[in-house]
Amino acid sequence: MAEQPIPRWTGIVLLLVIATTFGANHVAARLAFEHGANVTTAVAFRSAGTALVLLALLFFQGIPFSVPGATLRRSIVIGLLIAAQSYGLYSAVAIIPVALALLAFQTFPMMLVLLSWASGGERPTARALAAIPIALFGLALALDVWGKGGDMEGRWREIGAGVLWATGAALSFAAAMLLITRWLAAIDGRLRSFLTMSVVALVVLAGGAAAGDFRPPADATGWIAILLLTVLYGTAITAMFVLLPRLGAASNAVVLNFEPVAVLGIAWLVLGQAVAPLQILGAFIVVAAIMWLGTGK
Repeated sequence: MAEQPIPRWTGIVLLLVIATTFGANHVAARLAFEHGANVTTAVAFRSAGTALVLLALLFFQGIPFSVPGATLRRSIVIGLLIAAQSYGLYSAVAIIPVALALLAFQTFPMMLVLLSWASGGERPTARALAAIPIALFGLALALDVWGKGGDMEGRWREIGAGVLWATGAALSFAAAMLLITRWLAAIDGRLRSFLTMSVVALVVLAGGAAAGDFRPPADATGWIAILLLTVLYGTAITAMFVLLPRLGAASNAVVLNFEPVAVLGIAWLVLGQAVAPLQILGAFIVVAAIMWLGTGK
């Protein structure tokens, strides 16, 4: 018997909780970095832990594992893109405020629209063409690109590397989403995510071992943060896959873009990372523009 759909407003509240949990994972990652861990270690723990959680979910729900060879090869390509996204976003989180890293990363829906168009998809709608510059303006406010006294060069030296890491992660993720819709749309979302997260885990573990790039946390706080980021991400992504099929409207998923807003509060409480009122306004403009884009047809 099919599962009963979740009432819309109940689903929205649950999605807000999931978005907050995703955001808390990134705050935990920054805490781990501040206590000695490096990006490779954090990505390896998170991806391997998530793959194991998804494997258990597949067994529990009786999802078959068999996939054609061509599908497996395509999953590997997508997994490599997700690996690049994971490493890039955590690298951004390690060097600039977490909320700013996530806001820069949240440009991926706009990149997806443009990549789809460039690769032969439909022309962006008027809503999309309007939402993109609005979101970019909000991002400029949130990042405070003008700096104190109009010192844009100094501000870029301060945040530029992190913004580039986050933007690269957004581009990798947008490319992965485009390929998923074209190559793997017919595969169960839980199996698709298990395959891609397994690739991420294998790539990062193999690459980190070959380069000798693993650096564990230096103290108990760092280890607790590593454990938390793994549990938070695994819990959030599992809950998302269980919840989304039961929502009455697919557009409710845009609520997940609440993540950067949640991080503003969590990072302030846990890490002491505060931003100016104008940056907070910029953050809300970015999130509102992306949610407006996501609720269109």
